[in-house]
Amino acid sequence: MNTNFDTLITNYLSNYLPCQIEVSENTLSSYCTTFKLLLKYSRECENFPSKNIEMSAFTDDLILRFLQWLETERGASNATINQRLFAIRSFFRYAQLETPQYFLNYSKILNMPKRKTTKPSVSYIDTESIRKILHAPDNTTKIGRRDLTLLCVMYDTGARVSEIVNLSVRDVRLDNPAKIRLLGKGRKIRDVPILPKTTEMLKQYMHENHLLKAEKYDDSLFYNRIGQRLTRAGVTYILQKYTEGYSTVNDSPITPHILRHTKAMHLLQAGVSIVYIKDLLGHVNVATTEVYARADIEMKRKALEVVDSIAPAVASQWQQDATLLAWLEDFGKTNK
Repeated sequence: MNTNFDTLITNYLSNYLPCQIEVSENTLSSYCTTFKLLLKYSRECENFPSKNIEMSAFTDDLILRFLQWLETERGASNATINQRLFAIRSFFRYAQLETPQYFLNYSKILNMPKRKTTKPSVSYIDTESIRKILHAPDNTTKIGRRDLTLLCVMYDTGARVSEIVNLSVRDVRLDNPAKIRLLGKGRKIRDVPILPKTTEMLKQYMHENHLLKAEKYDDSLFYNRIGQRLTRAGVTYILQKYTEGYSTVNDSPITPHILRHTKAMHLLQAGVSIVYIKDLLGHVNVATTEVYARADIEMKRKALEVVDSIAPAVASQWQQDATLLAWLEDFGKTNK
């Protein structure tokens, strides 16, 4: 039985994760980085050989020293250290099946505790700011119309940026009920309904760019000036063009993921069930989505702290469901 780390990690990263577990490219990249760092530390600080490392060399004490090295030498936060530990656990869970003779060693690694982290408050854009941002692109130019369509699709679907850049023409259904098919984490597919304004905008955009032809079904939905599929960096650049001078409710920078948070918070504040929001965002567990509900409650609590009593004017600002729902129905309206 092969107990060589080089062989196991190669099979784990090149076969097990992408082919059997079908993790996303981002997850695979993150795991690769973790093990590059682990090898760097092991060779520089633990005098490991450059190749043919035996699995018996990896103990919970070594992993603990590695995590401490990440903190002291690389300035990693507790959240980042936990992310590295999660990847390491995943590998040694796989290794248990391949080299069970080291089961006890692996069990100690798998039982290493995570570090405590403070969950940050959810960042999102208020309704007036998102309205202005979505009206910012110049719809008299072709690039401006592409940017407007892109931003509205991102907000309307609450999609991750990776899901947006992977969109192809075939993923869009313009007939009633209009929807967009997204490929999410774990290669899970979900259909997200889109509002009439977004549907009409997509129809015009796809017609203008000749994307409604059958031979275009596998083409990218959003592409750059030279006809190539937009990248994550490209989407970020486009968003930043129109959000300069804006910030979130807690003054953090606006990123593509902030639009996802914004959609979730606006739906929650409009009275939409958290179960529907979970399905829209593609969360596996509703507990993941509950962060938005907790953030909304926390904001209301802080509002109470700055007044001596619950004044009617303050209360009315919390309950704008009817106004917000009406705005959500019309959020994609372009400037005339």
